[in-house]
Amino acid sequence: MINAAPIPVLLAWNTVLTVLCIILAVVLAIFIALSILGRKMQKKQADNQEAMQQASQVMSMLIIDKKRMRLKEAGLPQIVVDQTPKYMRRAKLPIVKAKVGPKIMSLICDDKIFPVLPVKKEVKAVVSGIYIMDIKGSRNNLETTGKKMGRLARMRMKAEKTLQENQNTKSGKKKS
Repeated sequence: MINAAPIPVLLAWNTVLTVLCIILAVVLAIFIALSILGRKMQKKQADNQEAMQQASQVMSMLIIDKKRMRLKEAGLPQIVVDQTPKYMRRAKLPIVKAKVGPKIMSLICDDKIFPVLPVKKEVKAVVSGIYIMDIKGSRNNLETTGKKMGRLARMRMKAEKTLQENQNTKSGKKKS
């Protein structure tokens, strides 16, 4: 009877070990597949970005309004709505209504420049199709809109400001 007990325990550990090896192999295969797919998508995005840079032009426009809204509500051409993937149709995009020349147009804006874009002011922007890629300049200073900054952003700005002041005072002492 003493020798009979270890055999079922060994079989149980053997099964657990094989299951863990199978799970590890599946996770490893998924990781490799995702890394290959990620590289392909990154290359495709770089090609698309380069094509947009080549097709871009600088336009002067008066920004009328800016909002985050769904594609169907934005008033974009129907062909744009039809060409977007279904999972992106429900996402909210940064939409800008602007007067470009005599026409009022709805344009899609880049996420990075959306908070900086001034409302009811004239701006020179880099545009590729209906996509605002960058702001080159404006007649007025480009400042963030009147939104409140978060606590972390305020602390970061304060730390950068004190760091700059400390560097300025140290450089002033070294010069004299």
